[in-house]
Amino acid sequence: MGRLMAIEGRKNAQDAKRGKVFTKIIREISTAARLGGGDPKGNPRLRLAVDKGLAVNMSRDVIERAIKKATGELEGVSYEEIRYEGYAPGGVAVIVDCLTDNKVRTVADVRHAFNKCGGNLGTDGSVAFMFRKLGVLSFGPGSSEDAITEAAIEAGADDVVAYPEDGLVEVLTSPEAFGEVKAAMAAAGHEPLDAQVTMRADNDVKVEGDTALQVRKMLDMLEDLDDVQDVYHNAELGDAAYA
Repeated sequence: MGRLMAIEGRKNAQDAKRGKVFTKIIREISTAARLGGGDPKGNPRLRLAVDKGLAVNMSRDVIERAIKKATGELEGVSYEEIRYEGYAPGGVAVIVDCLTDNKVRTVADVRHAFNKCGGNLGTDGSVAFMFRKLGVLSFGPGSSEDAITEAAIEAGADDVVAYPEDGLVEVLTSPEAFGEVKAAMAAAGHEPLDAQVTMRADNDVKVEGDTALQVRKMLDMLEDLDDVQDVYHNAELGDAAYA
């Protein structure tokens, strides 16, 4: 009986997490369609959001419904993009990108997460200068660095970074070239394990012990908020922070 309850508990937790992922992707699809139109072919941001949805087995009906709501074909909710910046314990810089229909609720939730974990919510631009926006395509162990590098050069990528200790290879692009590079890499037979446009810090801050645990707790709290789409940081966390 106890084992069955434990299995059911894990399943419910997984379903809840999957639901949050769906909610975040639907909001991104809606916002991208509202700002750039409902045709993914002419809207790179929407195309990326749709790809994210398909990658987590979101049905095309759900995706189409979100697009139609955003473009006015169906009644829907309009979301506003807001970015918050601040510091976690240990001087770790944090950027929180949100999509919300209630700014008062969102800033209260974000501020609560910062304050509860010993962080400080800052002003616009207080940490963003430490980060740069780029496209990242990640290829797993067993990938040929030489072959990926050759294909990346042909595709117009900006850089290729190898991590021998993990067997990973990353192809870096500008946000504008991300879609074309991803398609060219796939056409050359190199399908990435993960591909996204993200924010990366120029320099990381190493945190350990209790500080690392507090940083991890704060990042988890922020990522768990429904209005939060993405959380970026420059913390170098040890394995203990994930225990």
